[in-house]
Amino acid sequence: NNIFFETGSATLQAESYNEIDRLAKLIEGKKKIVIQISGHSDNVGSESFNLKLSGERANAVMEYLIEQGISADRVSAKGFGPSVPVSANDTEAGKALNRRVEFTILE
Repeated sequence: NNIFFETGSATLQAESYNEIDRLAKLIEGKKKIVIQISGHSDNVGSESFNLKLSGERANAVMEYLIEQGISADRVSAKGFGPSVPVSANDTEAGKALNRRVEFTILE
């Protein structure tokens, strides 16, 4: 919930680093954890744009984790665009909930 990007961009905002740093510490302490970073979007704009943007955002988080010392073989990134909403896209609040990055423990 605390990972933020510039609008229409995959550039991480500075206030995102604390959240990702906490994740890095968790992963670092548990050497067998492997995670997938999933990027999601609302449905504003074309599906192809949102799919590309969500993938770029997931990659930005993954790259930051790798910069923090997490081994690249322990993280992966995938963009889902608007295909897995957690809320209806008919309100600004719903759209905001759908614009997210999630972490899933794979191993």
